[in-house]
Amino acid sequence: MRNASSRQGKISLIDFVRLHDLLFDQEGELIYQISGRFDKNKKPGLDIEIRGKIHLNCQRCLDKLVHHVDLQTFLILVKNEEELDLIDEDDTIDAILAAPDLDVTNLIEDEIILNLSIASCHAEGECSTLKLQSAESDLIGKTQSAHPFAVLAALKKTN
Repeated sequence: MRNASSRQGKISLIDFVRLHDLLFDQEGELIYQISGRFDKNKKPGLDIEIRGKIHLNCQRCLDKLVHHVDLQTFLILVKNEEELDLIDEDDTIDAILAAPDLDVTNLIEDEIILNLSIASCHAEGECSTLKLQSAESDLIGKTQSAHPFAVLAALKKTN
């Protein structure tokens, strides 16, 4: 890192190919800023900020889940694989191999994927299927005393 500089911009979600399987749709874009600086130990690194909104698949109801991305991280730049292996032993430090042709889109996509939860889902009671099940159980409770097939008749009327 000879001259610390900054790069910022917007990237469309369509450009994040590896992220597509996790997304409900590819609408929108993310805003990023990457700045070079030295850490407290005089090691070169990158400050990365990513902001925006993505639509994930809720793992409970499979409907759209709005997820706000607000990431800030610092990655130490290392010269070779040996230095990377040494730093990887410390779980509190994140590092990447310094390369003159570092792909910003892949770097940002990596950070987003690493920061997503394993099973993203709506807050309790907000899933569309749970609301449907609740309405269905209310309907069953009201018609249960009338006739055993009244539930089927009620469902047939709602569809």
